[in-house]
Amino acid sequence: MKKNEKTEPSGKTHQPKPKIGKIDVDTFTSFILRRLGRKDDSVLVPPLTGIDAGVVDIGQNKVLIIAEDPIFSIPKQPLKMFGWYTVHIGASDVAVMGVKPRYMTYTLLMPPQTSHEDFRIIVDSIHKTAVELEIAIVGGHTGYYPGFAAPTIGGITVFAITDKESYVTPAGAKPGDEVILTKGPAIETAGILSVLREEELLKKYPSSLVEKAKALCRQMTVVKDALTAMEAGGVTGMHDATEGGVIGGLYEIANASCVGMEIDESLFIYPEAVMMVCEAFSIDPVAAIAEGALLITVKPAHSRMVLKRLNTAGINASVIGKVTKDSKKRIMKRFDGHIIPLVIPQQDPFWPAFFKGLEKNPA
Repeated sequence: MKKNEKTEPSGKTHQPKPKIGKIDVDTFTSFILRRLGRKDDSVLVPPLTGIDAGVVDIGQNKVLIIAEDPIFSIPKQPLKMFGWYTVHIGASDVAVMGVKPRYMTYTLLMPPQTSHEDFRIIVDSIHKTAVELEIAIVGGHTGYYPGFAAPTIGGITVFAITDKESYVTPAGAKPGDEVILTKGPAIETAGILSVLREEELLKKYPSSLVEKAKALCRQMTVVKDALTAMEAGGVTGMHDATEGGVIGGLYEIANASCVGMEIDESLFIYPEAVMMVCEAFSIDPVAAIAEGALLITVKPAHSRMVLKRLNTAGINASVIGKVTKDSKKRIMKRFDGHIIPLVIPQQDPFWPAFFKGLEKNPA
């Protein structure tokens, strides 16, 4: 019998519920990381847990930064936002390496019944967003295929070229660094669920607050956050808090850097709209997907300048804790005072709430 199987009274084995979202760390480490093709010494940063992009030495003291993401469209939201997400989410994974994104490719896969108008809206939005971020589209694939329920980005790949010593990774945190969080936790969770399950929220909360939650969708990017922080100086590492939320992102930085962390939830910026959505759907905000929230480790002497630059750029941020030497002590103090370990949640609480919303609001 396999490790996680259970025997029912009938004698049949019961398979555990499959996880929704990213593959678990154990499978990634024990299976995928052992199947990365041909070993190449020019790969300076290979795929690793918590590392947002790969780094390849291309000679003459230059490196190629490269990241890839899938993107799905969200029911009840304009398709032009789908195009905006596509570029910003892909570009964010390069920006957190401290480098301005420069090139991209994308694969757009659509159901055969997709209208020509919808196709044009998606492609036009991707183009306009790439122009805004000064990114050149250099390739990809576009087509209509059965089996897709909605337009899907099979993958967006974003590239940048920079000097060999001018990038950072989440593995760069050092004891004594301060930890900064931009925007607050569960940004993506609150934004998407307020769109998908708006009618449910309006039965319990003011429409003005629901509109604020919906507006968070436009904050689901860390391109500006990361480049602004990098310009301020003193940044040792950055990581966007995607699946697994802020607590998962903190764990990934600590794990990649082989350091400890002491975090205090009471120091977080907590938008009222985030608290409202998480309360409505019984979601722990620190564990929920938070695209748009950037975690930054910075030398203490520079943290004030980083915060000042972020605030000047219109980005709310706060110091939420510190990096420590003891790698066995990675903790977060919750609002009520109890201490919990930094971990990657077994299941991001966003996904069950999202799919329940899909059942109520089919595409």
